[in-house]
Formats: sequence, C-alpha cells, structure tokens
Amino acid sequence: MYSCYFDILISMEQTFIMIKPNAVEKGLVGEILKRIESKGLKVVEQRMSTLSKEKASELYAVHKERPFYNDLVEYITSGPVVLMKVEGNSAVKAMRSIMGATDPLEAASGTIRGDYGLDITKNLVHGSDSAENAQKELNLFF
Repeated sequence: MYSCYFDILISMEQTFIMIKPNAVEKGLVGEILKRIESKGLKVVEQRMSTLSKEKASELYAVHKERPFYNDLVEYITSGPVVLMKVEGNSAVKAMRSIMGATDPLEAASGTIRGDYGLDITKNLVHGSDSAENAQKELNLFF
C-alpha cells in the first residue's frame, strides 16, 4: 500500500510549456489548456508575455549553431506567448505525448501539433524535453 503512494510521489514533476505566437493568434490557448488538464496535469503558474530577444536566445541557446536559429528567435519574439509551469505525474513525458512530434507533418493525429500544426518552426508549443531542461527553463521564466 505504501509503495504505491511512494511511487506516485516520486513520479510527480514540473515542466515548462510555452504556447507559441501562432497558437495564440489562432485562438488555440483554451484548446491546449483543455488537453493539458484532460490528461490530469495541473497548470500551477501561467502568464502571457512577449519574449525579448535575450530571453528567446537563452531558451534556444542549444540551437545557436543550427541554420534555423535566427528564424526561430525572430518567430518566437514576433507576438505574445503563454508561459506555463505544468505539474503532474511524469509531466515531461506526458506533455511530450500531448504535443506530438516536433514536425507537425510527422505528429500523430490527436496531438496538438498533429491536429493544428503545419510548419516545424511554427509548431504551436514548446515543451521541455527532460526534467533537467525543465528546471532550467522554469528558472528562466518563473
């Protein structure tokens, strides 16, 4: 009995999610929140913001040497985004599942990117890819 309770506590984690400018512009914020909450995750902090180039550069520093980096920073600073701290059982893995593959054309139907996305750069949502990166990204914005 106690080990089941202990296992649940261990797998609870937080992750960083950002609803990108094109999803905000398309009016998909409510739909994305619904999917997060329907999965059993909880949004514990949320705010709308327009990212500075400096914050965007910090967030996407891992891509700095890639050819799409400048376009990514330009896009992510082009309009308002919704920044969220999401919490729950295996939150990073659960959110990666909800979001779908990075390239919306490869994302499964039923995922955010698979249902609403068309472009790999404007793929609607950003989500941490590991618990370690989630902590770094959460510290950057919260």
